[in-house]
Amino acid sequence: MKLLIIVGPTASGKTSLGIDLAKRFKGEIISADSRQVYKGLDIGTGKDLPKNSKLKFVSEKVGGYHTVRGVKVWGYDLVEPKEKYSVSQYIKDARNIIKHIKSGGKLPILVGGTGFYIKGVVDGIETANIPRNSRLRESLVKFSIEDLFEKLANISAEKAASMNISDKKNPRRVIRAIEVAQWKMTNSDEVKNKNLKADTLFVGIKMNKKKLEEKIKKRIARRIEEGLEKEIENLLLSGIGWDTQSMQSLGYKQWEPYLKGYVSRKKVIDDWFNAEKKYAKKQMIWFKKDPRIRWFEQSNANWREVMLQLVSDWINKDVNKKD
Repeated sequence: MKLLIIVGPTASGKTSLGIDLAKRFKGEIISADSRQVYKGLDIGTGKDLPKNSKLKFVSEKVGGYHTVRGVKVWGYDLVEPKEKYSVSQYIKDARNIIKHIKSGGKLPILVGGTGFYIKGVVDGIETANIPRNSRLRESLVKFSIEDLFEKLANISAEKAASMNISDKKNPRRVIRAIEVAQWKMTNSDEVKNKNLKADTLFVGIKMNKKKLEEKIKKRIARRIEEGLEKEIENLLLSGIGWDTQSMQSLGYKQWEPYLKGYVSRKKVIDDWFNAEKKYAKKQMIWFKKDPRIRWFEQSNANWREVMLQLVSDWINKDVNKKD
């Protein structure tokens, strides 16, 4: 089975490229974006759906798809905005969709910027199926980060030593590490999330910092013009609180102080723009660690032609063999 993966920072044009490749190589897209899984979060997450687009439901196992420029796009609207959604659930959903697409004789194309989702689908994540322990989490939130790290070191010195500086300063990650370490102590037969058996090709697109920031700024302006503020107000009126996982998404949480009357509209836009820039930087740090990605710089005049040839050669290299 072949799986094409398209990655890159936010606003770099991944989905547009994915649609072009899907048309050329008879493919269908699976979104790998942790924000686009939520129903009703459309404008701020950049789904860029056609006007009056409706999800065509297929089954409980694979959900449904939207049609964008004649291409089926899966992975949108997987869960209600009030619900929590984990990487473990995404791995399950995305793999089911990939199998469904393949069974129809089409090329599955995984497109997105959420590196953890992509890693989970392709490589598997050892701890993805380890459940949350709400009681444990509630008992740990009162501790300082120093105390949390000490607790982790007492349970698993190996895990504590493996954490980088950023992880050590992040209470949420340290609490999860404690949760995982404790679970492993009492569950010797750990359920592992294995890698996906597929012939993969990773394609990455990027652009220089100044151009990317210009695109981010224009995209923010377009989303506001398209009615993002109204979308957020409708979500709030439907009972979606600011504390839900979905409303903590980038492009949504920045509006809370403004809609509560604490800050100016300009402050919201500036904060959102700065958050998007930081997110793009984090994405590239993550993706650059993966040697499988073939990068294409959009400032190179022939980048698209070279990339198309690469994909074509990969698809056709064993066309006469059983996939």
